[in-house]
Amino acid sequence: MEIFNGRAATEEYMSTHSLTFSTPEMTLKKFVLWLGDQVNVPGKSKTVPRLMTYIKDVNNQSNKDDYLPDTDDSFKPSGAVTDMFKDLTQVASGNICHNCNHALKIGSKFCPKCGSKQ
Repeated sequence: MEIFNGRAATEEYMSTHSLTFSTPEMTLKKFVLWLGDQVNVPGKSKTVPRLMTYIKDVNNQSNKDDYLPDTDDSFKPSGAVTDMFKDLTQVASGNICHNCNHALKIGSKFCPKCGSKQ
């Protein structure tokens, strides 16, 4: 079975092209045109579309999990928004009173048991 190693292709493209003033549509169009460019095959005197250099034969591979698509849809904040989302998760997880350890509703400003401000 032959598969397209899209991860390697996108990593190479993104490392060599600037995304300044690019919309997602322009980026995708440029990426597809880049994949269609004719390139020389190493060790041979012919040219093929760049896409063909990312086609891999995985019949004899022992670890086929490397080629499975990433289907994890969970949101994992990174970069500048990491700090912003860290504060929200701390507020949501802190549902107990600081003084008496009584369970509180999310967003409570005061403890109903001891009356302390949260």
